[in-house]
Amino acid sequence: MKIIPLNEGVFHVSNDKEFYQEGEALPNDGKGFLTMAICPFLIELPNDLILIDTGLGFLKNGTPVIRQCIENAGYKVENITKVLLSHLHKDHTDGLGYFENGVFIQNFPQAAIYVQERELDNALTQSASHSYNQEVLQQLGYLDNIKFMNDDKGHIGDFITYEVTSGHSPFHQVFWIEHDGEIAFFGGDNLPQLAYLKYHIAYKTDFDGKKAMELRQKWEKQALENNWSLLFYHDVKRQVVKLNK
Repeated sequence: MKIIPLNEGVFHVSNDKEFYQEGEALPNDGKGFLTMAICPFLIELPNDLILIDTGLGFLKNGTPVIRQCIENAGYKVENITKVLLSHLHKDHTDGLGYFENGVFIQNFPQAAIYVQERELDNALTQSASHSYNQEVLQQLGYLDNIKFMNDDKGHIGDFITYEVTSGHSPFHQVFWIEHDGEIAFFGGDNLPQLAYLKYHIAYKTDFDGKKAMELRQKWEKQALENNWSLLFYHDVKRQVVKLNK
């Protein structure tokens, strides 16, 4: 198994979920902004090239940034076989594609896209929330390569295990990828940064902050016992970490 972080950069995020790349001028003198990285992951397996979450969906010189990141890592977008979505907030899903003259252009038309159907059903009701891009979400149900998931836990192929945990969003799911004695764990926004293990806090921005906090404590223990590689989507400095006992 090979793990490749696809770091799209560091961003400052406003209360209404507007993303400004580091170096851009910020409104309101930058007050009330959070700082985070955006880092999807490629995982190379014997029979799959997996993408976990898809980034912000920004374009640079007319090309999706996520595509540039994949190519800079030495891979081709067309070789990705599976896209795994932890949840449907726009900073995790907008990299699925973009609109051109009103038509949605997929970034990964050859890949099977795995999403919890209940998460989508809920997201489509959140029209007042700045966390979701409703235009992109409304396209998901029409894609031929979508694989809707409805079980609370299970397996995808030979090496991927998933579980619906809630926490950050109502039907947020996490993933374990295991191959040749190595385990990589992606906790999505239930465990987005290494610092979340240092401070045991129930965040009010989560759908169920207490549940997310309890999950982090459980995963930390399991990661230590089983030597997991933890994948952090929003960590500015460290994206892949093994904890020291």
